[in-house]
Order: sequence, then structure tokens, then C-alpha cells
Amino acid sequence: MERVVQFTGPRQVEIAEHERAPLPSGHVRLRTLYSGISAGTELTAYRGTNPYLTRTWDPQARLFRDGAAGIEYPVTGWGYSEVGEVTEVSPELTGLPGMPAVGDLAWGIWGHRSEGIVPGERLAGHTLPAELEPLAGAFARVGAIAYNAVLGAAVNLGEDVAVFGQGVIGLLTTRLARLSGARVIAVDALAARLQVARRYGADVTLDAREDDVAERIRELTEGRGADSAIEISGAYPALQEALRSVAVGGRVVASGFYQGEGAGLRLGDEFHHNRAQLICSQIGGVPQELAGRWSVERLQQTFLRLVAEEQIDVKSLVSHVVPVAEAGDAYALLDERPADALQMVLEF
Repeated sequence: MERVVQFTGPRQVEIAEHERAPLPSGHVRLRTLYSGISAGTELTAYRGTNPYLTRTWDPQARLFRDGAAGIEYPVTGWGYSEVGEVTEVSPELTGLPGMPAVGDLAWGIWGHRSEGIVPGERLAGHTLPAELEPLAGAFARVGAIAYNAVLGAAVNLGEDVAVFGQGVIGLLTTRLARLSGARVIAVDALAARLQVARRYGADVTLDAREDDVAERIRELTEGRGADSAIEISGAYPALQEALRSVAVGGRVVASGFYQGEGAGLRLGDEFHHNRAQLICSQIGGVPQELAGRWSVERLQQTFLRLVAEEQIDVKSLVSHVVPVAEAGDAYALLDERPADALQMVLEF
């Protein structure tokens, strides 16, 4: 039997069991080892705030339509950070360049389920390098999200970059911005995360609860403001403070998954008077000006290469490895006590 994590309603988690499906043509079967929980996107489904639960996304018009929900409870098998052992390969895929073989460890996206059945083209080149521990494969996607935000900020050597939010993706953003040559100012409301941010390369840390963040950033930059800011917490007040913090013509990359209406945004204030640039970074694509050279696949592959080269430490970000049977407790911890956890990983 296959085990799958599903949300049956807001803040309701169960482990469902399904019959094992036959392997379709052109697919690969994997036995899941680890699956990372997203503390952003997944929690919106867990809490019941995800826009797909109340509206429908029209991919042709690229608009959300009111009147019907795009998804309904139970929400099954969410998750986008999996690593597992290949147990079966469709015969026509065997021996194709880049295709993992039976017994290989591979990373990809197949959700929180004990067994993944994935189209072969989505696993080409996804064999986990031998020098990486299996857990590292669960960071390919979250690392790509952070990498995409840094590319969107167009960081130049010696510039000042403020990173708002120091959860797992924010910490990886801090590290990647530092590797890109920036002086990094890390902002968060949790002191424990700011301590980790210093280990990940932040030159300065600011506590959003105690510091006047925009004022402090201008003091630190001789009055200019940050050259760019990356907001990755998904909180509207943090986005507002990022807009307040950048220099004239500075760029703010909104990389969080914002929910509901934008309470707290004041677009007639610093955003308007400092002519700030506000752009979105979302893992569905790379910055348009880089699309000829970069892709989401390259982001993932390059991030794992940096981990293999020991330029980025992901292992220390794993605060909990939780048996899948205890998934409900894992989500409750992330929801209710975020200061007590970083990367939660489900173990199958």
C-alpha cells in the first residue's frame, strides 16, 4: 500500500493509504526516503488560506476566476522537495542519457507520498551526486527559489542587499547573496533565526520587532538605503518595510507567497517618492532578461553543485526529521511555534 499525506480540512492532517499503481509507459517509480515540508506554500493549504481553495486559476488568461474553487479538500500529496531510490524504470527509458537507473538515488517533485511515479523527462539529470547525503536532495527546489530571488535582485559586487525573512529559504537567500558579492543585512522577527543568519553570512542582523529597520539600513549605507531588498517571508508588513529600505531607484524582489489583501502596504509613500522597482520572483520561471541562459532546471542543478562544493551547508538547516506517521505534529509545530523549527523533513 502507498501512504500519502493529505489535508482533510483546515489544520486537519491524515495519512491515507492507496493501492500501489502499475507503472505507466515512460515513467519511473521511486521509493521515497525524505520529503521536505514547505513552511510557506504548504502551510497556506494546511491553514485554508491558499487562493486555489476559493478561486480557480485560468492558465490561458493567467487570471484567477471567482465563483469556484480550483482545489477542494482533501488536498492530497502536496510537497515539492523529495528524494528517493529508483525501484523501477519503464523499459523504453532504460539507458537514455541522464536517466537514473534502478538503485540510484534521485531528487525531484512527487509530493509527500511513500512512492513516486514520475515521468522520465522530469528525472533526467536528477541522479543525486555520490558526494551528497540523501537529505541534500530535498533542498533542490527550495534552493532554486532562493537562487531565483537573488538573480532577480541583480546583485553586483559590493552592493548592500537586505533580506527580509530568515526561514529556510531566507537563510539560503542570505548565503547566495553573500556568495554573489553582496554585503547582506538580514531581517527577521525571531532572534534564533538571526543567529543562524550570521552563520550563513549576514554582515548585519536586524530584529524587526525592536529595530526601526528602514532607518537602520539607511544608517548602515551612508543614508542611501539598500541597493536591493529581497522579501521572502510572505508578510505584507515586511514587504512594506523592504520598500522603505531601498535607495532611490532600488529594487525590491517580492519572493514570498502573500495571502489575502495587502494590509499595511502604503504605495503612496516611499515606494512612490523613491521610485522603487517592485518585481515578483516565482519559481515558475526565471527573470525574463536571463531566460536565454538560465532555467529552473539550471537553478536546481547549480544549487546542488554549490552544496556538493561545500559552499552552502544545508544539513544544519534540518531541525526535525519526522516519521510520516507524525506529519500532523510537524505541521502543527510549523504553524504554532515557528521559532522552534527550521526545515521539517518527513521520513518514509
